[in-house]
Amino acid sequence: MQVNVRFDNNRAILALNGNFTFEFHREFKHATTSALQHPGLSDIEIDFSAVDYMDSAALGMLLLLNERAAGKKITLVNCKGTVKSVLDIANFGKIFEIR
Repeated sequence: MQVNVRFDNNRAILALNGNFTFEFHREFKHATTSALQHPGLSDIEIDFSAVDYMDSAALGMLLLLNERAAGKKITLVNCKGTVKSVLDIANFGKIFEIR
């Protein structure tokens, strides 16, 4: 799993690539911590277009990010297939905007 971070004004865009599982927790935390330290950050967009699978640990990582984001808007984009199903079953649409 890889994560590429880029910034567009006050928005951090994290593009995930690979299976989003527990083995990825260090990389994900490092990338999100770095993004959250960006001056003026108001939005975080996580792009799932290159992710085909996520496990329950990934759900936990997203919840922890939501806590650490302290009110910043988090949007999950390009969710498809199994990833979309997992997010729907977990009712993550009530916590995050999913597009």
